[in-house]
Amino acid sequence: MNGPFDGGTVLLVGHGSRNPEGNREIERFAARWREQNPHWHIETCFIEFADVLLDTGLDRAARHAAAHGGRVVVAPLILNAAGHVKMEIPQFIEQARARHPGIEFVYARHLGADEAILTVLRRNLRKVMQQLDMPDPKTTGVILLGRGSSDRAANGELAKMARWLYEESDHELVEPAFTGITWPRLEQVVQRQAKLGISQIAVLPYYLFTGTLIERIGRQVARLQKQYPQLAIACGSYFGFEPEIRQLLDKRVLQAAAGAAGQDGVMECDGCGYRAQAEHHHHHHHHEHETDESRIEVTA
Repeated sequence: MNGPFDGGTVLLVGHGSRNPEGNREIERFAARWREQNPHWHIETCFIEFADVLLDTGLDRAARHAAAHGGRVVVAPLILNAAGHVKMEIPQFIEQARARHPGIEFVYARHLGADEAILTVLRRNLRKVMQQLDMPDPKTTGVILLGRGSSDRAANGELAKMARWLYEESDHELVEPAFTGITWPRLEQVVQRQAKLGISQIAVLPYYLFTGTLIERIGRQVARLQKQYPQLAIACGSYFGFEPEIRQLLDKRVLQAAAGAAGQDGVMECDGCGYRAQAEHHHHHHHHEHETDESRIEVTA
């Protein structure tokens, strides 16, 4: 897809996982994305739990951009905007601007609630319904299961997608749940739906790639299947490799590139109240949100 950003430099920012396979999946995703966008130079880095972190990725992208237009579009491969998107990545970009004053760093939007995500969710729901032998959607509950956050706006994006899926389906119960930090949790929503007389439950992970939390979800669903033998419970897959994800990422990069000149490089959350409030607190990068759900912290 050729366009005005031909020859541009893009830094793809993945979250990173303690499970090495999760990081390898992001690398494979990046390889496919490069194949579809050979007119861009795409670097990859991670926020944590990986060898190439944000500072290194920004420096690599800046070195390439110095000879190819002087602009880097930083594209977060993240579904919901919480601390990583609103604070951490912008802080690293600001530091990179100081290190590379001749380079324009443009911050693209995160993936967010979008029709492309809804398309993936609808497809995954159809697959789970097939696993359940196509039961009546009126008696089949749906649970969107995402990563929890102490940022209410990030949690709200998941709730928004649950509502959109409800509007686009015949299921009478489509509810959000979270793996940590906030509530309700998966077990609570399954219990509520069982009390309401639901016969089947489709669990749809709201995640891009595998990782320790995806593994945990599998164990939780297996326990719930034993705990509720009267229910048919099936779990869908994460959706990082679906074509709509790459297309949405294309859209975010092109939006950022097109608007960069008029914005003077201002990032999506530059100066927002969330960041201003958070600047009074040091953001520790050694958080344990993949393993310790009891901590109240900002995650993306």
